[in-house]
Parts: sequence; structure tokens; C-alpha cells
Amino acid sequence: MSDTDSFIDEVNEEVRRDRLYGYLRKYGWIAALVIVAIVGAAAFNEYRQAQEAAKAQALGDAMLAALSRNDDVARAGALTEVTAESAQGDAVLAFLTAGAQAEAGQTQEAAQTLQAVAGNGAVPLIYRQVASFKALLLQSDTLDADQRRAGFEALAVPGVRLRLLAEEQLALIDVAAGDTDAALTRFQMIMDDAEVTSGLQRRALQAMVALGGAPLATETADEG
Repeated sequence: MSDTDSFIDEVNEEVRRDRLYGYLRKYGWIAALVIVAIVGAAAFNEYRQAQEAAKAQALGDAMLAALSRNDDVARAGALTEVTAESAQGDAVLAFLTAGAQAEAGQTQEAAQTLQAVAGNGAVPLIYRQVASFKALLLQSDTLDADQRRAGFEALAVPGVRLRLLAEEQLALIDVAAGDTDAALTRFQMIMDDAEVTSGLQRRALQAMVALGGAPLATETADEG
């Protein structure tokens, strides 16, 4: 490379450097603003996560303190005084409260606690379904058969995880109503279902035998 070419390259490099500095002086504030925004967003996200973790820990501590009561009634009362700041936390708290109320003999109160979760559209669907199922079980002695049947039929549909458990309850309602044929049909359907667990399949088989039915051959379900 000649001295002339080297000199031209140096000049070009200097020109590019001057242009770069010029762009930085003119538009550097935009880059700085972007960096500040990124750092600020990251800091806010960390703060929000820390706040959520602190709330969850506070809720857990409050629930554990309430559950540590030795008396069933006192435990149920202490849980009703705990408050949650999220819909999901409120649902978990409601399940614990309903369990304590049921143990304390406060069946109606427990059912009402669960019904509040079942009717809360802000909580995940599976929580609402479980709450509805448990509430129906608690009211087996207070709701008439038609009301319980309607409630379980709403859960015994495709896509609901509690579908087969609801079918089992419907079969038991058939038994109580003296409709043995309908009960046997339901129990057989449960045994044949691909999603049945071994425990539920075994209960259905035992119920069919107790009713004098003759279960059809079916594959053994996996544990679940």
C-alpha cells in the first residue's frame, strides 16, 4: 500500500469517527432514554415480584397461625378472619376455611364458603369446579335429590376433571332413588371410561356387585 493510499484511509477513518461522534451528540439522548427505560422496567419488575412474594408469605403465615389452634371451632373462626389480596389466594384460604368449618360441625357455613368460591369468576375454573363439588357433598343431607342431581350433572360433562367423580355421585343418587338399572348403567360406564382411576374403578365394581349386577369385562385402569 502506497503512502497516498494509507493517508486516504486515515482520512476516511477520521471522517467516519467524526460522523459517529456527531450522531452520538445528536441522538445519544435516545439511547440513554432507552437504557433508563430498560433498567427502570427491570427494577419495577423486581419490586413487584418481591411485593407478591411478601404478600404470599404473609398469607401463608396467617393461615398456619390459624391452623395451629387446637380447638376446631377456634381454628375455623381464626381462618375466617384471615384475608387474602388475590383471587387465587382467597380460593386457597376458602378451601382451608371450609375444611375447618366442616370439622367443627359448621356444615352450612362450610358449604356457603365453598359456594362463594364456585361463584367467583376471578378464580381459575378448576378451583370453582372443585368448590362446587365439595359444596354439593357437604349438602347431601340438606339439598333434595333433584338439586344435587342438577349440580352434579353440571360437572359430569366432557372437559371437566371431576367428570367421573360427579358420575359416581349421580349413580349413588340413582341408588338412593331406587333406580338400580340407572345406577348399574352409570357404574359400568365409569368402569369402561379410559380416564378412570384404579380407585374409582374398584369402587364402581364393588357397587355393582353390591347391587347384584354383573360387571362386563373391562381393562384395569392405571393408578391415578
